[in-house]
Amino acid sequence: MIMHYTTGKFAKKAGVTERTLRYYDKIGLLKPKKNDENLYRLYTDEDFVLLQKILVFKSLGFSLDEIRFLIHDNNEIEKSFDVQKKLIKQKITYYTKVYDSLNYTSRLLKNDANALDHLVETVRLLSKQDSLAEQYKNANNLNVRIELHEKYSTNPIKWFDWLYENIDFSKINTLLEVGCGNGQLWMKKRKDIRNREIFLTDVSDGMLEDAKQNLNDNFSFFVVNCENIPFKKDFFDAIIANHVLFYLNDLNQGLSEIKRVLKKNGVFYSTTYSKNHMREINELVKEFNSNVYLSEQPLYHRFGLENGEMLLKQYFKNVDCKIYKDYLDIDDAKPIVNYILSCHGNQDILLEKYDEFYDFVENKIKEKGFIRITKEACLFICENG
Repeated sequence: MIMHYTTGKFAKKAGVTERTLRYYDKIGLLKPKKNDENLYRLYTDEDFVLLQKILVFKSLGFSLDEIRFLIHDNNEIEKSFDVQKKLIKQKITYYTKVYDSLNYTSRLLKNDANALDHLVETVRLLSKQDSLAEQYKNANNLNVRIELHEKYSTNPIKWFDWLYENIDFSKINTLLEVGCGNGQLWMKKRKDIRNREIFLTDVSDGMLEDAKQNLNDNFSFFVVNCENIPFKKDFFDAIIANHVLFYLNDLNQGLSEIKRVLKKNGVFYSTTYSKNHMREINELVKEFNSNVYLSEQPLYHRFGLENGEMLLKQYFKNVDCKIYKDYLDIDDAKPIVNYILSCHGNQDILLEKYDEFYDFVENKIKEKGFIRITKEACLFICENG
């Protein structure tokens, strides 16, 4: 039997004020059902779970706007607790480092008046700390996209397996992956990569931490911006950029850096997708709200199947293209909505009508029993001259 609570009883049981609940309702953060007869707000036990998440994220320093995104991840309660514990652990680790730095400087000051120089380390920690919300969103968004493709792809060869098998390891002793994310490419490796130097890099500390946890000691991890690669000229036998180049602020600078650190006759593996890739997702969103866009500029315009060869031939002597075709048959609204909310446009405005949008997607699925999504990606294999 579902228990219902008035605002007063819910506030007392949860240990929050009625004013707080009314405010959360007003901004759409925690919206209770309303009694049809008297329009009183009625909360349920499920609202306790949601409120718990809100309060944990708030205690970690997240803004209410950030929390609005975080609580709509649709994780099951056990998985949700795991996420919260991970975030709290990250916060503890961060403040422990700050505390240790302050403590070390304090001890040095007793013997050396110039020890304030060591505060530079503390300042560095405070200034370089990524937003915890951004770290979570980046990692969560990546996982959402990977899980959608892994679960619903109809091609018997999954994307990461296909990409991995197209890498020629026979001539590789030193390898760099830029934008490695959580290390997914290397999780199911079938080749012996021992006695090779493999460097995994990403611009996000949080992503690299996930990669470290997912992988073993066969890899070296560095925070690196692809537009400024801190390695000497002609260092790597191969470089991988899996769905990375279209995110660069300066594509020419990024390609110049890749060419610089790649040995002569070394191979650059770069992936992207075509204008048809996931187009049904965009059409679905536009049908619901024409003002929503999932990317400020279509990423394939910057670097895609249609223009990738032309762009790469400005830097590499031989460019070969391999096409990966697939489609998704999705019979559940949840992964579609999660995928859309993981994109890079203004899709967060859908949160204001989350339930309505969710129902819209569910009704679309009911028309045929599933929604078919086109996948069309490619791998450019480039030889350095």
